[in-house]
Amino acid sequence: MTMRFTAKARRGMVALAVAAGLAVGAAGCGGSGDDGKRPEKSASASRSTGSRPSTQEGQSGKPLAELKGSDGLSLRITSAQRDSGGFVTVNGVLKNDAAQNVVIPSALSGNETEIVKNGRSLGGATLVDPKGKKRYYVLRDTEGRPLTTTGFSTLRAGDTLAVFMQFPAPPTNEVEFQLPTFSSATLPISG
Repeated sequence: MTMRFTAKARRGMVALAVAAGLAVGAAGCGGSGDDGKRPEKSASASRSTGSRPSTQEGQSGKPLAELKGSDGLSLRITSAQRDSGGFVTVNGVLKNDAAQNVVIPSALSGNETEIVKNGRSLGGATLVDPKGKKRYYVLRDTEGRPLTTTGFSTLRAGDTLAVFMQFPAPPTNEVEFQLPTFSSATLPISG
């Protein structure tokens, strides 16, 4: 009888500890943190109005490279930054320079099944280390989604879309950037 009472008491203490932990966790995460504020701009494609993007968005005055793609698309790469976690993040602006709306080519997503099943993205982008003779593909999360801008399908004439791609960091500080249907470019990696 004593063993049964001890086991029940132990289970009750564990249940109480778990409930207390969940309550503390929920209290710490309870607020939405936005205090009724809404973002001024959405992450979707927006018509450029002549104003310059802020440097906080990874944009700089002079681009590292400007690539021409199919159907009047262009990609201006504004930064290629190495971080302490062993990654390189490439930021840029995808623009429709054509006079009509452009459907984003599916080739930009690449042809790997895992990436393609997650919708349109820039998952086909690669960095090539010419010295080490290695190709670095866009990273993926644990569910196979590419760590890049996703969920876009059409750009209206003159519209721009801020984009990013994250790669494993190559040991060299200069790589060749490649994206299907676009010209390639040599990029310096900072950081």
